[in-house]
Amino acid sequence: MQKIIHGPDQPLTLAVVARPEPGPGEILIKVAAAGVNRPDLMQRAGLYSPPLGAPETLGLEAAGVVEAIGVGVSRWRVGDEVCALLAGGGYATYALADQGSALPIPKGLSTTEAAALPETVFTVWANVFEAGALKPGETLLVHGGASGIGTTAIQMAKAHGARVFATAGDDAKCRLCEKLGAERGINYRSEDFEDIVRSAGGADVVLDMIGGPYVQKNLDLMNDRGRCVMIAFLQGPQAQLNLMRMMLKRLTLTGSTLRSRPKEEKARIAREVERVVWPWIEAGKVKPVIDSAFPLADAEAAHARLQSGAHAGKIVLTV
Repeated sequence: MQKIIHGPDQPLTLAVVARPEPGPGEILIKVAAAGVNRPDLMQRAGLYSPPLGAPETLGLEAAGVVEAIGVGVSRWRVGDEVCALLAGGGYATYALADQGSALPIPKGLSTTEAAALPETVFTVWANVFEAGALKPGETLLVHGGASGIGTTAIQMAKAHGARVFATAGDDAKCRLCEKLGAERGINYRSEDFEDIVRSAGGADVVLDMIGGPYVQKNLDLMNDRGRCVMIAFLQGPQAQLNLMRMMLKRLTLTGSTLRSRPKEEKARIAREVERVVWPWIEAGKVKPVIDSAFPLADAEAAHARLQSGAHAGKIVLTV
């Protein structure tokens, strides 16, 4: 099979290697498309090591057709169309997935669109709906609203009956956020998101992938018993905080990663996503926003697009 290989400070290159075989509880997917995510850039830079036993190849999500099944696989059959959350290895013509982390491709979506779902939808579900416990009628603030995670979070929260605000880096991205369901897209380069959200009544849940100075501003704009969930820190992992504000408002500041969770927990999240989010997708309430698609051999260009920050929505590799 073909897969993308990488090394420190080396360009991504396409190589031919032996096709993997599914082990117990695994399925082998003939990949049609794979999502590109910021953790891929971090792993490539040596800042995000794959979990023990995971492939060294990049790629945390893929969509395609089941090519083979391992011992103990009960739900899936050869020929099934699936998308799956992966521990790694998506940048290839074949990828292994735990059977519990795979889902049927939602009706009406292409494999390219489906490849943009697992990493983003699982992340939003685990952080906004579980850790953040967002309720209908509450207000969510999404930082990085035009990113793959952001565009997904806006739509899922809106489908859930929440009020949404989002930050983005230019006016066009802010308008995209509003088109997807945000009440207000806030240009963080020219506007103060803290003042705007506080004036609008504050936020009950904040999804933050920026970190640094944003953390204190998040605490300041949150309502009593608000929940702030950290999933990345593009402006750095360090923050100086006034903890008195947390105490007085009884706030929760938490964070998580997805990749290192046990497969049983990922399977549980998958079941909840299929139960709640898949009907939203099939009803047209949530739809992956695709910024661009690159052939697998052009993975380097896809990474450059992601690194530039010019994208809006997900970047996908097609095989």
